[in-house]
Amino acid sequence: MIRTRLAAALTLCLCAGLGSSLLADVRTEEKTQVRFEGGVGKVINFFAGKAAKEGVKTSVAVTQNRKAMFADADGTIVDLGEEKVYTLDMKKKNYTVTTFAEMRKRLEEARRKAEEDARKAAAQDGKAEQDAKKDEAAPEMEVDFDVKETGQKKALNGFDTRQVIMSITLREKGKTLEQSGGLMLTSDMWMAPSVAAMRELVDFDIRYAKALNGPETFGASVEQMQAALAAHPQLKQGLARMAEESKKLDGTAILTTTTMEAVKSAEALAAEQPGGAGAEDAASTPSSVGGLIGGFGRRMARKSENKDASGPKARAAFMTITNERLSISTNVSAGDVAIPAGFKENR
Repeated sequence: MIRTRLAAALTLCLCAGLGSSLLADVRTEEKTQVRFEGGVGKVINFFAGKAAKEGVKTSVAVTQNRKAMFADADGTIVDLGEEKVYTLDMKKKNYTVTTFAEMRKRLEEARRKAEEDARKAAAQDGKAEQDAKKDEAAPEMEVDFDVKETGQKKALNGFDTRQVIMSITLREKGKTLEQSGGLMLTSDMWMAPSVAAMRELVDFDIRYAKALNGPETFGASVEQMQAALAAHPQLKQGLARMAEESKKLDGTAILTTTTMEAVKSAEALAAEQPGGAGAEDAASTPSSVGGLIGGFGRRMARKSENKDASGPKARAAFMTITNERLSISTNVSAGDVAIPAGFKENR
């Protein structure tokens, strides 16, 4: 199931100019890779196996209210009209059916579990109560947005593309990112001229996300994004802004690499320098926005830094998502979005 979850991307940053649904058919071949960085990432990537190292190739087709995603091992069919999700095992040739109501329940359970895991990790640092007090008095955040046309161009998968880099910064109001710490989201996109049919795929994903009340995932699975949100609560605000701004871009993204980084405050970074007073405490309980990134992420970051002779770093990437559009077609048959012949429901 990891392969399908990694490939089932809400491709909110792949296309611009959304407007009303075109009700067009679209079929694409894509490759998606999700990697977690640091000590936690080593564990997650190990269990993800080949999917984390090489990515997952998936066939995606959309027609009307139905979307199908098939990989080698498994697949998923989402029907907005029926409000059902069909999960297929391509090897065993069977499938299970989950209603949207059941999906919403699972999402809520995943969110609660991720938050509980984060609290447990913080408690192991002996500072759960301190974190709770900090969260109650969390500073007001500001979101900075920047988009840059680099002027770089290249041919990619049969498309003439140009490079566009979008940056989203979350920091404490009235302070710079370096002063307060915070989060940095960077989306490096190679954009082709707009493909009208791709608007239907993006529109479908948005409607599905709204139906489930789920977060924008940008290529990660819902479970993965819930875990990231538990450790980095302000990430949701950054993802929402990135999705909003992505709609305004001129073109269709053929290759997108989204990197998410946690940035330490100047105070926390100074305290962690060799000989810095209270280095361990400052690393564990940074003031300001740094305290929002979660004890679990902080502890793993410290372990990685301890192995690095160069000392603590101001920025640490915790998640990278790469999505590549290999081909785009408007030829979609009924079979492209149907349960394959011979498959039986696994009750």
